[in-house]
Amino acid sequence: MTNIDIHVIKKELESELENARVDKAYQPTKDTILIKLHVPGKGRKDLVIQAGKRIHLTQYSLPNPTTPPNFPMLLRKYLKGGQIKQIKQHNFDRILEIQVQKNETYTLIVELFAKGNIILLNQENQIILPLKHKMWHDRKITSKEEYKYPPEKGINPLSVEISQLELIFKESEKEIVKTLASNGIGGQYSEEILSHTDIDKNKLAKEATVDEITEINNAICEIVTDLDIKQEPQIIKDNEDKNIDLIPISLNKYNDYKKETFESFSKAADAFYSHKISTEIKSQEETIWTKQIDKYKKRLSMQEETLDKFHKTIINTQHQGDVIYANYNKIQDIINTILKAREKYSWKEITNIIKKAKKETNNFNEIESINKMGLITLKLDDVTVQIDPKLNIPENTEKYYEKGKKAKRKIDGVNNAMENTKKQIKDLEERKIEALAAIKTPQQRQKKEYKWYEKIRWFKSSDGFFVIGGRDATSNEQVVKNYAQSHDLYFHCDIHGAASVIIQNPENKEIPESSIKQAASFSASYSSAWNSGFSSYDSYYVNLDQVSKTPESGEFLKKGSFVVRGRRNYVYNVPVMLGIGIVEYDDDKRVMAGPVESVKSLTDNFVIVIPGFTKKERISHEILNKINEDNLLGVDDIVRILPAGKCDLLDKMDYERKYNRK
Repeated sequence: MTNIDIHVIKKELESELENARVDKAYQPTKDTILIKLHVPGKGRKDLVIQAGKRIHLTQYSLPNPTTPPNFPMLLRKYLKGGQIKQIKQHNFDRILEIQVQKNETYTLIVELFAKGNIILLNQENQIILPLKHKMWHDRKITSKEEYKYPPEKGINPLSVEISQLELIFKESEKEIVKTLASNGIGGQYSEEILSHTDIDKNKLAKEATVDEITEINNAICEIVTDLDIKQEPQIIKDNEDKNIDLIPISLNKYNDYKKETFESFSKAADAFYSHKISTEIKSQEETIWTKQIDKYKKRLSMQEETLDKFHKTIINTQHQGDVIYANYNKIQDIINTILKAREKYSWKEITNIIKKAKKETNNFNEIESINKMGLITLKLDDVTVQIDPKLNIPENTEKYYEKGKKAKRKIDGVNNAMENTKKQIKDLEERKIEALAAIKTPQQRQKKEYKWYEKIRWFKSSDGFFVIGGRDATSNEQVVKNYAQSHDLYFHCDIHGAASVIIQNPENKEIPESSIKQAASFSASYSSAWNSGFSSYDSYYVNLDQVSKTPESGEFLKKGSFVVRGRRNYVYNVPVMLGIGIVEYDDDKRVMAGPVESVKSLTDNFVIVIPGFTKKERISHEILNKINEDNLLGVDDIVRILPAGKCDLLDKMDYERKYNRK
């Protein structure tokens, strides 16, 4: 993205992310960070940042590693729950700053020049952690260092003056177009500025007249105005309908090209880059698989070399043994002669005598050397053999034959190891093909239209009663004020931090004990009892006329809280547990979370969730794999219906044994 692109994106993000609350951060690729946000009145927004390339909101789902890298985990630690208070562009440079207010003010620096970086700062402007550690002679981007901006250079189109242009042009040795490009305008917009004038772009800048500089300044102002009032975000396409460029305003150079326009530059950037990222992800994934496969190929190569050595050893040692037998008498004479000499001389002296004899006569030509241990190296029939004079000829021969036999015995082991390695390579290559084939162009996330009850908590009891509950303080009040009637029952778990739950009973029927127990279990499951790890808890229910928003005199009632007066009907030790399944309800298939018996009465396609130790995102993937047969749901659909806290799955057989014993 150019500095002009960033100027446009910055204004859009300011509008879209006002008071946004930071949720979680992910790292789909080594240079890309995805931050999930919640914007009051707008819901979920995803901000994607790719160091050195782009920043914009995205509607595309990106694959995330099972184990998050350190950087996004650190962003979660410092920023989760914080509010975005300011987004600004530093001096019209390719640097964006996102200020997040939590217990203190943190700043996320997004550098989009060169290879880029993403850097988290504390309120003292000290680096907590960068995505990439970098060192220059005048800048250090590493933890605990003070963050310093890169040296300022160039023209700020928002505030440029003619006098500034005159000075820049006067000191330049380049053409006008190159002078503008190298002073912060960039090549593309330098060409566009000059296309709004009659000035020769290749004219030397220092030769430009005052009138020409004034004309250039006017063209810059015209383009800046277009950025504010004539935006036309678009993707430029070639004749084959392939994306070739992304621009926030119409440019003269693309007058004759195909274009796809968007209502915002962020949406244009999302469409432009998200189709590219699958290639990047595939490339990184392929590198990981190739590295793993190459490790086994290297092992196979070493095994092949070992096998080749064994085969050569078998051939060579057999031949060496045969040569010794073929020269039996000659070798025996040499041994006898040397052993006789050994009675008078040391091995060193014998070696010197042999060297001298070989020079002066033709004797001892077969002897190449004698080491200090007395082992004799002979060259016979162009074959080198080593003879131990302390052994007889058959024993020396057997040493070579035995070495060959030993190598032969090892061949089977090497062959087995090679077959195993080949199988591992084949398996990895097949898995690589499957993994790469599974990487598709990210699909745009479609915003779902929820029924009113899906925006809160709900289930249908096994007796057919509709039960609803609040998600938070606001919806707790909505449940009672907007959706409850005089014949309904109000349920609440007997613990601080619980949902208000209503059994709707518009026809004033008698509510069976089974539905009462299910509603009580529902209220306990969506309470702090879950996060505390309880397997059961107590709930109570009352008539609706016992529930009031009027506190006792002198007391204060928090939002989402109610005063319950009169006798409470307790239901003790109800399970803190949920069934989750896809059910047919209200003329459509919907995911429902409720007491196990209620879910079981509507579908066989369900799982059982209990308080546990697995994070919601991970358990949501497991749940999807078990119930999402028709691919109706996404991970977010599961996450939003789970209680606050970690979860585990309970086997259905274990549930039946424990809770449905006859």
